Amino acid sequence: MRWKRILRLAILGVIGLLVLIQFVPYGRDHTNPPVTTEPAWDSPQTRELAARSCFDCHSNLTRWPWYTSVAPMSWLVQRDVDEGRNTLNFSEWDRPQEAGDGVSEVISEGEMPPWDYTLIHPSAKLTAEERQHLIDGLRATFQVSPPIQGGGG
Repeated sequence: MRWKRILRLAILGVIGLLVLIQFVPYGRDHTNPPVTTEPAWDSPQTRELAARSCFDCHSNLTRWPWYTSVAPMSWLVQRDVDEGRNTLNFSEWDRPQEAGDGVSEVISEGEMPPWDYTLIHPSAKLTAEERQHLIDGLRATFQVSPPIQGGGG
C-alpha cells in the first residue's frame, strides 16, 4: 500500500509541475515579423521545397500549432525558431545571414530538416531526389541572390 501512495504523490507532483510551468512566459510570443525580402528563387520548386521543409524555423512564416503553446514543448519550439531565424531567415534576405555555403552541407548530411521536426511534420521529410533538388536549387539561388554575409540578426 505504501508504494501506491508514493506513486500517487509522484503523479500528482508531476501534474502539479506541468501546471506550474505553464506560467513561465517564454515560448508564447508567437509572432511572425513581416517579410521584408525573400531571395530571388531559381525556381518555384526550390521555394516550395524550402517552404515545406525549412520555413517554420528559417522564415517569418512560421506555423504555430496548438502544442507550441504548451510548456515545455513551447520552449523547445521557440528556441528552434529563434536559432533558425538568427542563422538563416529566408524572409529577411536584406539583412546579414550567419549561414551561407554550409546550408547545402547540412541538408546533404541529413541534419536539416531535423529528424524530430520531420517526426511531427512528416510532410517536411525530403526524399533523396527532393533533397538533391533543394540543394541544387539553393546553390543556384545563392548564386543569383547571395545572402549578405555576417552574423544573425
